[in-house]
Amino acid sequence: MEWLQSLLESSSTPILTAFLLGLLTALSPCPLATNIAAIGYIGKNIDDCKQIFRNGLLYTLGRVVAYTLLGVVLIALLKGGSSLFGVQKFIGRYGELILPPALLLIGLYMLFGSKLRLPSFGFNGNGERFARHGGWGTFLLGVLFALAFCPTSGVFYFGMLIPMSATVTMGYLLPVLFAIATALPVLVVAWVLAFSAGQIGKVYGRMQAIQKWLNIAVGILFILIGIYYCITVYL
Repeated sequence: MEWLQSLLESSSTPILTAFLLGLLTALSPCPLATNIAAIGYIGKNIDDCKQIFRNGLLYTLGRVVAYTLLGVVLIALLKGGSSLFGVQKFIGRYGELILPPALLLIGLYMLFGSKLRLPSFGFNGNGERFARHGGWGTFLLGVLFALAFCPTSGVFYFGMLIPMSATVTMGYLLPVLFAIATALPVLVVAWVLAFSAGQIGKVYGRMQAIQKWLNIAVGILFILIGIYYCITVYL
């Protein structure tokens, strides 16, 4: 973490700076917790190595879309002479308020969703493949986690990335690089899990029993992280 910060301080290249800001964001306590939840959610499909990596890409795409669309609006506002303080305060406040109940609901649905007969939107409660839902659950998870700004990620994004993006020629590209860097730990773990799942699958087949317990474990993980955010945000 310290060497990343020193590298950031010595960087004079906007592209490298944007990428390093994303990495620092990914390793900060608040975004790191959401990335851990995302890794658990993506990795629970242990019987399908291609789907694991595909979901890692969809999660990254969700973060890219969220950060880029928001960045386009904010860069345009800055170039027009507006202040970002009000926007940062609004998004930071409501993003933090929405995230804890969303995590709790997703976790509860993954544990008990198969008994409720409700539409799953990709957050499947009974362990069926995400492919039946087009991967929307993983994509929306990336969007949700990207927009749940905590103080650290808010400073990096609103206070450093966007002002820098508004002053350089390729400014609209920088939020994309930032987003990819924030999801990089998830992408790396998704690749490792995909490779490992492929090796396991050669020996043990579809691993249905493990799949069931992974669904339960990931549901509990979401609930625990949701409780953690409830304590840090509401108390």
